[in-house]
Amino acid sequence: MTAVRTGSGKSQTSRAVAKILKEHGKKVVAVRHSMPYGKDLTKQTCQRFSSEKDFKKYDTTIEEEEEYQPWIDNGFVVYSGFDYREIIKKAEQEAEIIIYDGGNNDESLIASDLNITIVDPHRSGHEISYYPGFVNFLTANIILINKVDSAKKKNIEIVLKHCKEYNPKAEVILAKSEIFVDKPELIKNHDLAVIGDGPSLTHGGMSFGAGTLAAERYNGRIADPRKYAVRSLKEVYSKYPHLKKELPAMGYSHQQIKELEQTINKMPIDIIIDGTPANLKRIIKTKKEIVSVEYELDKKSVAELEKKLKKRGLI
Repeated sequence: MTAVRTGSGKSQTSRAVAKILKEHGKKVVAVRHSMPYGKDLTKQTCQRFSSEKDFKKYDTTIEEEEEYQPWIDNGFVVYSGFDYREIIKKAEQEAEIIIYDGGNNDESLIASDLNITIVDPHRSGHEISYYPGFVNFLTANIILINKVDSAKKKNIEIVLKHCKEYNPKAEVILAKSEIFVDKPELIKNHDLAVIGDGPSLTHGGMSFGAGTLAAERYNGRIADPRKYAVRSLKEVYSKYPHLKKELPAMGYSHQQIKELEQTINKMPIDIIIDGTPANLKRIIKTKKEIVSVEYELDKKSVAELEKKLKKRGLI
C-alpha cells in the first residue's frame, strides 16, 4: 500500500484491506515504512507495536503514533524500524499476509504480490508531478481514487485521465472517505481549534483535513491559530503559508509537543477537534475538551476492494 502524496488516505485503505483479510480468516500483520525519530537508532532497528504500552517502550513521537494507533485500535500488530530484513523475518513468524503500510515519500521497501496506490483528487495532478509518488502511480495494480465525495468533479476527471494515460492496466476504484465524530453536539456554535495530521498539512500541501470537514458539517467556528502559535509552530506557518486555520500536530520531539500544548492553551476556544490519526487526549495536556474525528473508507469502496482481493485469490 502506497500513495502519491501524504494524506491521501493510504493508511485507512490499508486498515480496510486488513479487516477484509481478517474477516476471511487470514492472520494479518502490518509493516510501516521507516519512520523512527529517536536519537539512538540502534534501539529502533525492529519495533513491534501491539498496545499503547509500546509507545512508552520505544519513546515514540506524535508522528509515529499517528500511524500506529489506528492499527492497535483495530486489533492489529504493526512493525516498524529500519532494518527491514529483520522486520520481515519477525513479521513472517506471526502472519500469513503482510500489509506494507507505506508512506508517500518512498516506494515499497519489500517485494509485494499486489500493489495498491491511493490518489487524492483534491491535489489532482500531483500523481504525475511528485517523486516517488509518480513511481507508485505507474507501478500500481489497483489505483484507489479517494475522497470523491468531497473533491471537485473536474479534479476527479483529471486523475481518471492520468490513470488511462500512464497506467491503463491498473484497476480503478472510486472511494469515499467517511468521517465519524464522537461528540458532534459539542461542535455546534462553539469556537474551535482544529488540529490535523502534521505531515499532510505541511510538506503534503493540504490546507485542511477531516477536522475542518467535521467543523463545517456541525456548524462550529474555527479559530485562527496563527497569531497564537509559539516557537516551532510559528516557524511552520511561516514556512507553509498555505496553512490558515488548521493547526498541524508537529510532534517530532517532546519540545514540539509542549509547544503544541502552549499554542492550544493560548487560543480563545471552547473545544479542540482532534483530526489526527493519533489520540491527542493521551498525548497533550489541556483543560479544554477534545472531540475526536476518525475517517474510514465507505462500505461500497470496501466491497470493491474485497472483490479485487477475491479475484487475486488472496481470500
